[in-house]
Amino acid sequence: MSGSKNSPLAQILLAGLTLLALCACAKRDPARATDQVLRISQRNEPATLDPQLATLPDEFFIIRALKEGLLVPNPAGGAPLPGVAERWEVSSDALTWTFHLRANARWSTGTRVTAQHFVYSIHRALTPATAAPKAHLFFCLAHAEDFYRGNISDPSHIGASAPDPLRLVLHLAQPTPDLPALVASGPWIPVYLHVKLVDGKEEFIPGRDLGNGPFVVTEWHANQHITVSKNPDYHSADLIKVSQLRFQSYDNGDTEERAFRAGQLDVTLSVPFSKLGSYAPPKLQTQPLLETRYLALNTARPPLRDPRVRRALALAVDRRALVDKVMKGGQQLALSFVPPGLGGYESAGKLAGDQTEARQLLAEAGYPGGQGFPRLELSTWVNTPVLEAIQQMWKRELGIEVAIAQREGKIHLAAVKAGDFDLAFLPAIPDYASPAALLDEWLSSAPTNYARWRNADFDHLVQTASHETDAVRRLLLYQQAEALMLADLPLIPLYFNTQNFLLSPRVHGWQVDNLWNRFYQAVHLE
Repeated sequence: MSGSKNSPLAQILLAGLTLLALCACAKRDPARATDQVLRISQRNEPATLDPQLATLPDEFFIIRALKEGLLVPNPAGGAPLPGVAERWEVSSDALTWTFHLRANARWSTGTRVTAQHFVYSIHRALTPATAAPKAHLFFCLAHAEDFYRGNISDPSHIGASAPDPLRLVLHLAQPTPDLPALVASGPWIPVYLHVKLVDGKEEFIPGRDLGNGPFVVTEWHANQHITVSKNPDYHSADLIKVSQLRFQSYDNGDTEERAFRAGQLDVTLSVPFSKLGSYAPPKLQTQPLLETRYLALNTARPPLRDPRVRRALALAVDRRALVDKVMKGGQQLALSFVPPGLGGYESAGKLAGDQTEARQLLAEAGYPGGQGFPRLELSTWVNTPVLEAIQQMWKRELGIEVAIAQREGKIHLAAVKAGDFDLAFLPAIPDYASPAALLDEWLSSAPTNYARWRNADFDHLVQTASHETDAVRRLLLYQQAEALMLADLPLIPLYFNTQNFLLSPRVHGWQVDNLWNRFYQAVHLE
């Protein structure tokens, strides 16, 4: 019978359907791993993979796969671990640190990593034309700030020298207990001495990215995916178990969650608030972060230059409602700027919500009930219900209208850097575990002081603390500085963040820490 399952026509149809199913699976999951390909969500297209110019965690996720500093963060917490430097020692006066580099450290070109590459990278970070946003992380070096400010012009006076190819000597302006953590931070990662720049950015050559880390870039499709492959020249290549990392681009948490459910993704960046209840460990992973989500207020613009207006906006926000009713993901309400426990620090001052005082302050500033208050814009790079909740709180409690504008991450950050914003939703992520890592960024001269806030007393306290060797006295100075910030409020702290993400059961050894660092060495797949 012609309709029989054994007929030639039926066999052809069955084969065709099977082929279509296989093609659909291939289309749905082009990177399905048979050879240790780890598929990781990437939310923002990197604006740069230059460690001295990068600012976003998304960029450093890839940078740390490609490049390695003298020391590296410790996945277990505590003191940093050897990176390019296999050992180091410090002089009795704590002003001279000598790092001994591995003889087998190599760039992806096969050439040896030398101390001179680190000297070059330090000079480059401190050159004003580089516009490194974290140049202040190098100010601990003798004469570094003088060179950055233009007081001296010869970079050889900066306290970084290479007596021989495998020995880097750092001379400090004053004892700096945080130095190991500083040199393990992202901006201290070196760049290749002879890197070719195009329009101020590294030129990308597939398969020959100038890194010295465990992987090299082998494929890059903008806003789609970036694939990095195991670097055979890496000094510890035998410890790297996966053959490739594939950073796959997703616009938001909903699309990456759907990709995870479809088997197209192994590690997500987040979980939509509405889907948190759908998952449980071990698929659902929760990592508390030493990160403050906050609103920067452009103090160069009216009416935000008035501290009464800034305080009114801050006091009208119900942070408890944000974390308990809106986010519901383990975040903690932020009544201070510096997260508790950062480098042993605890804030002395707290910011409480008080809607009655908020209305009084706004009236004193000339806007009773919000009358005459200009329509402001709140800029963001993520679509989050938190901002809509704040928008409603301000309308309900103060009678003011604030529009929300979402832009691509690099566009949002470029506008904030240029001062082209009213209010901006931002993350404060320490580069290392110390309150200095956050408070230094609000010095009057800091390029990361996005609010354009100036306070001489704050500057004095923070700079004095950086020279203080007594740990208790140092923390006290930082507490006093933060109290000034919370009184003047160039920013509005909202909550201390927690990362909730999804992890495929086939992934083993995935490690992250509370500073957004990822550790790829121990990862392997079933």
